[in-house]
Amino acid sequence: MIPMLLCQLPPALIVSSIQVVRSMQNTAFICFALLASLVCNAEEPLAFNRDIRPILSEYCFQCHGPDAQQRQGNLRLDQRDAAIAPADSGKTAILPNQSDHSELITRLVTSDADLHMPPASTGKQLTDIQIQRLRQWIDQGAPYEGHWAFIPPTRPNVPLTNLANTYPNPIDRFLLANLQSHGLDFAQKANKETLIRRLSLDLTGLPPTLEEIDAFLADNSADAYEKVVDRLLASPHSGEQRALPWLDLARYADSNGFQVDSSRQQWPWRDWLIDAFNQNVPFDQFTIEQIAGDMLPNATLQQKVASGFQRNHRLNGEGGIIAEEWRVETVIDRVETTGMTWMALTFNCCRCHDHKYDPISQREFYSLFAYFNNVAESGTLQGESRNTEPVLQVPTSSHRDEFTKLESQLTTATSALQSAEQNIDQELTPWETEFKKTIASQSPTWNILAPNAVSAKSGATLTKQPDGSYLASGPNPNDDIYEIIATSPEASISGILLECFPDPSLPQQSLGRYPNGNFVLTRLEIEVLPPSDPKNPDANKEATKLTGKISQVEADYSQKGWEIGNTISGNPGKGWAVDGPTRKEICRAMFLLDTPLQIQAGSQLTIRLVQQTLGQHNIGRFRLASTSLPKGTVAITGTQIPDSLKSILALPNSERSESQRNELLDYYKKNGSGPYQQAMQKVEQVKKQIADLQAKLPTVMVMQEMDKPRDAFILLRGEYDKRGDKVEPTLPKVLPPLRDGEPNNRLGLARWIADRNHPLTARVWVNRMWEKFMGNGLVKTTENFGSQAEWP
Repeated sequence: MIPMLLCQLPPALIVSSIQVVRSMQNTAFICFALLASLVCNAEEPLAFNRDIRPILSEYCFQCHGPDAQQRQGNLRLDQRDAAIAPADSGKTAILPNQSDHSELITRLVTSDADLHMPPASTGKQLTDIQIQRLRQWIDQGAPYEGHWAFIPPTRPNVPLTNLANTYPNPIDRFLLANLQSHGLDFAQKANKETLIRRLSLDLTGLPPTLEEIDAFLADNSADAYEKVVDRLLASPHSGEQRALPWLDLARYADSNGFQVDSSRQQWPWRDWLIDAFNQNVPFDQFTIEQIAGDMLPNATLQQKVASGFQRNHRLNGEGGIIAEEWRVETVIDRVETTGMTWMALTFNCCRCHDHKYDPISQREFYSLFAYFNNVAESGTLQGESRNTEPVLQVPTSSHRDEFTKLESQLTTATSALQSAEQNIDQELTPWETEFKKTIASQSPTWNILAPNAVSAKSGATLTKQPDGSYLASGPNPNDDIYEIIATSPEASISGILLECFPDPSLPQQSLGRYPNGNFVLTRLEIEVLPPSDPKNPDANKEATKLTGKISQVEADYSQKGWEIGNTISGNPGKGWAVDGPTRKEICRAMFLLDTPLQIQAGSQLTIRLVQQTLGQHNIGRFRLASTSLPKGTVAITGTQIPDSLKSILALPNSERSESQRNELLDYYKKNGSGPYQQAMQKVEQVKKQIADLQAKLPTVMVMQEMDKPRDAFILLRGEYDKRGDKVEPTLPKVLPPLRDGEPNNRLGLARWIADRNHPLTARVWVNRMWEKFMGNGLVKTTENFGSQAEWP
């Protein structure tokens, strides 16, 4: 297959580059064959592909071509057997060697408006020269040829072999032979300033620096030019420059399109593309990975990322759209984009009907569609999602460095935890003694707070109810903070209980102030401000303020996706919600502190209910209570120590069974506060950092085959819900079949496109690169190698 280097540099530009010449020796003859096989001479007999097909395609094929449904008079002019057979009128369009008796010529020159072709309604009219060319061709026997682009090129003999030393690049000898046939020679070689400017702009898109120009001018070595070429090809800007036209063909964008046009993360594929050019990845590998990298055996992460080429299509997030309609559009987009990118064929026409110019039927279009139809995607944006499944997380180099650092920390923390576990028996005995004392002395209930002041940042009214709860009314802004100031009933605070009540005055008679009855609590904050010091009344109490660190939360009910744990995750876009439209009963949540706050007499306890996640999702009616019980002994409904644990604690250590000792040990591990728990917290902390980093990794949309392929159908008029015949994955008959042994799936299709015997792929990309560097391609219609293409 053509190396990436050949696909990017025109041979005339790299005549003197040893590196490029060596890399081209076994493959560049594809391009040579294209040149030699397509050179024409006006003195020779007319050639169908060069002289006749363009005329018939432009003026006749729309009504007398491949599209059977639109064909008029049962006359088909793109195939010889049909063209020389009588049409429905009984007359024959083409009588070989008899142009005067051929109905085609008669219709072109008649003055009868009803018989004249093309009809006046088309607005098209052949010139006298075109008509004369058709006459000459018919009189020469009306020979047909298969379309030149569908015929594999053959290797020609290289001319001017006696000049091989002077012109080692064979393409130059083809060009020189053609010039000499017209009495011409090569233009004078450009000066060095011009050469380095052209090279720099063509290969990197950037002008040369003054230092680079001076260095090139001062280098009088025989390979000075080659060294500049090699330097520029080694520049990372080379890959960026060469990726630009590919990004256009791939319909790459940083947003999803349509009215919403929200942002997306597809740049990891773009970075893969640039790196592939800079790494000079062989073109067949480059092709296969983008079409079906996910299906390669033991596919690497980068090969899967490469398949993101097929996911650069638009995604629709507008209201009222139909998911299946837009899923079908994404598949059709892949067929059209793949056909245009690698084969320069306009498949767009075939979604609704047989192609009017090229021998590709609507059935064949949907047979290609079947190769791309087996990805579990919707084609529509879901909620706030920027990328749609299937996606891959792709770490950058900085992410990989951070993972390495965290994994090292995790190894250290895990080792410390193992050491703490070996010494845990030394912690267990004193903990058990204190634990028994605590249980015996503490009240088993939550203590309802009696606030000194309750206020809302928004100015909403919070009215005390008979049960000690507070009911909100008045303004209901997007964000609000309820602040409760109280005197603690206990000498320490280890947790806070929040109870939320339904109320008839609230929307849906539910628990929140949003129109559907829901609320979202972003977080709960706890502070203790010590009393003023009589000896120093001017002291700054803020300096000695205590802030409670919440380490454990629990709720008796949470809405799916809006769990109570969100209140301590640090994610401002999440919180605790309770399904307001359906929830009509009390909901409770408790917030336990990592370390109890010690309360001095006269201290001020402040609790804030922060509601900043979603607009107007504020709590409607609430009550607060506190506890001083140690973590592990308290539950939402009060003290909860398993009866089995009480029985174990009542037994002397010598009388406990192994299972009882293990139960006590497990309870201590979960609820104690010694070296073991500190080591465990460190392990969990690092694990959370790793999980958080993993969650923040950029994603890229990729291809991924479903376990069971979807059925594919011809879609009548191209409409997603008008199914015709079922079709199987099949290639167009006008092109070569799959090689024996290749799977008839997307991977097989990719290998078929990249096969060196495919008549289009190499031609298309040599032509595009020739256009990039020379201004015009060997074929001027770079985007179309079908029947409407210009002659090379």
